[in-house]
Amino acid sequence: MTPATLAIGMVLAALVIAMVVVRGAIAYAHRRGMMDMPGQRRSHTIPTPRGGGIGIVVAVLLTMPPSLILLPGALPPAVVAALAVATVLVAAVGWWDDHRSLPILPRFAIQLLSAGLVAAALAITGMSWWWLPVLVLAGGWSINLHNFMDGIDGLLAQQVIFVGVGLALLACAAAQLALATACACLAGAAAGFWVYNRPRARIFMGDVGSGTMGLLIFALTATLWRVEWHLLWPALILSSSFVADASLTLLARMVSGRRWYTAHREHLYQWMVRSGFTHATGGACYLVWNVLVAAPLALLAWARPGWSVPIFIGTYLIATAVWIFMKRRCLRRVLDKGRHVAT
Repeated sequence: MTPATLAIGMVLAALVIAMVVVRGAIAYAHRRGMMDMPGQRRSHTIPTPRGGGIGIVVAVLLTMPPSLILLPGALPPAVVAALAVATVLVAAVGWWDDHRSLPILPRFAIQLLSAGLVAAALAITGMSWWWLPVLVLAGGWSINLHNFMDGIDGLLAQQVIFVGVGLALLACAAAQLALATACACLAGAAAGFWVYNRPRARIFMGDVGSGTMGLLIFALTATLWRVEWHLLWPALILSSSFVADASLTLLARMVSGRRWYTAHREHLYQWMVRSGFTHATGGACYLVWNVLVAAPLALLAWARPGWSVPIFIGTYLIATAVWIFMKRRCLRRVLDKGRHVAT
């Protein structure tokens, strides 16, 4: 079997495994009563099962490690082992939380430990130890921001597909077939889940999936950085819509004195739904940003390494401006709806 054939087989296997496991997760969630009920801080209107992210987790655990070990450009065993263990840890905590609420501190401690395992493995295999605390914090934030952004049908799965494909292309450009295949496996698994999560969703990802997606995107981005440092900037541009929305929302809540650590509906995608956008339309807006802004600018940052940092900064400045504009527009729509109802 040629490396190309094995790579394609792994990606297709990730897609099929995710579809099969998610289908079983729907039945399991109904049987166990794992349902997300509509409420003030939620964007859906009917009870919907959760925990479907287990399908992505199973798919990536069965396909990513073999891809990273068997294909050309294989990663050191320590990195592959750390990634697998960290994935299991974050997924296990999320799976527990999907069944019964888990306190914040133990959950956050496991998340930081998992990010630390990946960071330490990268340091052991060549990356400077000075980056360890930065990577731990970045990994913890990635896990949580992807959890925060999992709030409307299809949005997170769509983002993981986009970022996974983008990272795979960057890895291919660096002649790293093993890493490219691992990224594509993540995208394939997310696509298998998206089939059941697209509007109107038959199942939600749950913490088992959203946190794990954040860990894997962090780990694959950091690994790409380890391969060629200048690839970090286009990789971060690919994630700009989610990073900007989650970070700016958190900052705004902290500055305004709100309890920023509590559940809320103040991310841009949530304001869009509150102002009258459908889940499909909200997801389409993020897709438009990814295709028309993030992808071209990531390509430019890759093609012009000397300009990659200014392009990265410019992307996030544009994202900030768009976030402010859209937030204000959505708020006006909500206020107008309230006045119309009142009259």
